[in-house]
Amino acid sequence: MPLRVNIPPATRILLISLLTLSLLYNIARWRGLDYSRGAVPPIIPYLTLVPSMFYKYPWTLVTATIVEQNIFTVLLNAATVFYGGKYLERAWGSREFSQFIGVIILLPNVLIVPIYLIWGAALGQESRSLTQICGGVAIQASFLVAFKQLVPEHTVTIFKGLVKMRVKHFPALFLLLNTMSGFLLGTDTAAWLGWLGLLTSWSYLRFYKQQPDLTGLSTSGQSIRGDASETFAFACLFPDVMQPPIAFVADQIYHLLVTVKILKPFSEDEIASGNQQVQARGEAGLPTLLSSRDGGGRGGFSKREEAERRRALALKALDKRLQAASGSRAQAGPSGLGEPSSSPSPRPTTPTPAAPAEQAMLGGTAYNPENA
Repeated sequence: MPLRVNIPPATRILLISLLTLSLLYNIARWRGLDYSRGAVPPIIPYLTLVPSMFYKYPWTLVTATIVEQNIFTVLLNAATVFYGGKYLERAWGSREFSQFIGVIILLPNVLIVPIYLIWGAALGQESRSLTQICGGVAIQASFLVAFKQLVPEHTVTIFKGLVKMRVKHFPALFLLLNTMSGFLLGTDTAAWLGWLGLLTSWSYLRFYKQQPDLTGLSTSGQSIRGDASETFAFACLFPDVMQPPIAFVADQIYHLLVTVKILKPFSEDEIASGNQQVQARGEAGLPTLLSSRDGGGRGGFSKREEAERRRALALKALDKRLQAASGSRAQAGPSGLGEPSSSPSPRPTTPTPAAPAEQAMLGGTAYNPENA
């Protein structure tokens, strides 16, 4: 039987695009090497984003994010898309995941162009405007933010338990490493893309993305816009010791955006609903990051719907048994002469004890972050 790898459609398209464009870029770069000048890597402006030339090749605002320059970054980003993309697409559905990827691919590149143009003009360095920008750093940062929203208490263990870290600490560590490498190794594009990817993904998930209502309390439909939970505030992306000053600055920016009517303020009901969403999401037991089960794009709903279906069938069967028992008692009751019937009395039916309400709703599963 041939090996079959089950990859959701949007993740499959993104992965194939990454491998194809990275291969084309490296072929074009290899053919354009100038050995007379010491094999200086050429600029490929029709695949990568060059700030001073992007208006000639506007599609590079999209292609630059899925072009990698060497085999190591290709493998790293391919693994990110394969595992992270499969998980998020099954948790959100293909449509929501595709919208998320579109925002993450486009907006960081749109924002980084004026940064490099202004940077080069301010310092009089024309080379800044000719910087070749590419790579999936923004995708990596955005996936970490999404995991922080969905499974913040999951613990990742590597090196046979020597290193343990919770998912909620990954975004801050990722930013730290990219920022340090930007200063020390000159990889400033990765540092900018990391910050822009984090800010873009958090803003989209916080204020705009539609998410399913796991609590069943929404009155506006089947989904909720944004995530107003207190645990997904911007400061919560960073360690506890850094949160107070970051929260102060973030609050000032938030109030400014609300004042100019760019953002709509969260109501108390939305914050309470967001906090309940976090609790319901944790209790529902979202699939593990390496799970190969196909959720059909319904994500966290699959377990809950299956549990409700089984509960309804069990209640229906129990109701039939109780009706049958009641009918038997009526037929075996006293006769019209006041004498007891000679028919044997029916054996009492002992109904199967029902599971507690919370366990039945969750499909009989318990969510343990340490073993997730």
